[in-house]
Amino acid sequence: MSHAEIELKFCVPDPREFRARALAAGFALQTPRTLERNALFDTPERRLLGGRQVLRLREYGGQWVLTHKRPPAHNDDSSFYKERLETETVVSDGDAMGAVFVELGYNPVFRYEKFRTEFHDGEGALVLDETPIGDFAELEGQPAWIDRALERLDIPRDACFTDSYGRMFLDWKERTASPVENMTFDEISVATTR
Repeated sequence: MSHAEIELKFCVPDPREFRARALAAGFALQTPRTLERNALFDTPERRLLGGRQVLRLREYGGQWVLTHKRPPAHNDDSSFYKERLETETVVSDGDAMGAVFVELGYNPVFRYEKFRTEFHDGEGALVLDETPIGDFAELEGQPAWIDRALERLDIPRDACFTDSYGRMFLDWKERTASPVENMTFDEISVATTR
């Protein structure tokens, strides 16, 4: 199923406090804190990255989801919000799907993990992502709804950003001079204890 994904992220200093704030702001818990594992696939020459596309396999809550993201045809880079066209489908065997990608020349180029908690208010989605490099929230919905949700959550617009987790990880690596290649709890935990 294809749809336009419009989203905005912001940092969360305290996940426990933020969960309480989300509930107080009228969001209902949809999915409790659950480990999510992701693998991005691309060609050796990074053809998808060059075209600003993403091919992702995600394991979340016992289910595998295959996602392809691409820029919209109008692609307004000056927008305050991040907008992508997203096509997703559930697959029964993520490992087999990954093996098919490898046979077609798409290899896993980046893995990332997070503990995700999902909230909804009937109009849009709010997720809390606890990652190995920090805690973040993301609002997904129409721009007017995102603006109202920011007000309800008391988040200033200038605290928001549109970076992907891949971009955030590369920035983190540069700031920390970390040698790790993936944003996984094990890999980052081992690197920080050395």
